Amino acid sequence: MPFLPWDEIDTVLLDMDGTLLDLRFDNHFWIEHLPKKIAERTMQPVDEVKSTMMAHYQRVFGQIQWYCLDYWAEQLDMDIMAAKREVEHLISMRPDTLPFLDALHDSGRQVVLVTNAHPDSLSLKVEHTQLDAHIDTLISTHEFGVTKESQSLWHQLQEKLGFEPHRTLFVDDSLPILHAAQKFGIGHLLAVNNPDSQLPHRDIDDFPAVSDYRTMVNEIVSHPVKRTS
Repeated sequence: MPFLPWDEIDTVLLDMDGTLLDLRFDNHFWIEHLPKKIAERTMQPVDEVKSTMMAHYQRVFGQIQWYCLDYWAEQLDMDIMAAKREVEHLISMRPDTLPFLDALHDSGRQVVLVTNAHPDSLSLKVEHTQLDAHIDTLISTHEFGVTKESQSLWHQLQEKLGFEPHRTLFVDDSLPILHAAQKFGIGHLLAVNNPDSQLPHRDIDDFPAVSDYRTMVNEIVSHPVKRTS
């Protein structure tokens, strides 16, 4: 169980894919399903399409385009949302997510979802998981035009939400994004070492890491936020 000083945490910022939701859907869609659809349309070998797609992903990785469904729709001449709905049955919450969110809520902390996912993708995930019923605020970074990898995003986010960076916890499965949050001055950081239920756990040394939020529930609830009158 990672140690976190819950008495020093008022706000919790949470990533979505791989952090609250199983990353299996996204990995399958981008690495398997989409290249297969393109291969069927173009009559190319699927391995060739995969190689081309992976190179394209690398070129825009971490930029707003990487997360933008409009960008991919234009680049690939395809209805990306329609393609996502073909495998939407794979969208699922991690089994430890709801106990974690409920504990945070019961402890009086402000809970905010901050995802790089496109608003349409966020809506699809909410439709399948009802995440919005357990979180105070849902934010797609597309509203700011930059991603969580960018310092500009963190400045705009802090201005919008008014959180105190040193009393904020940020949870994400992306190490580059956690480093960006650390650079901005977020006081408490937590990595997820099992974002995709179908892949092995990762060894993470840069940050405290968790594989089951339920190990933290008692600590969270026993350290509620003390509100000043």
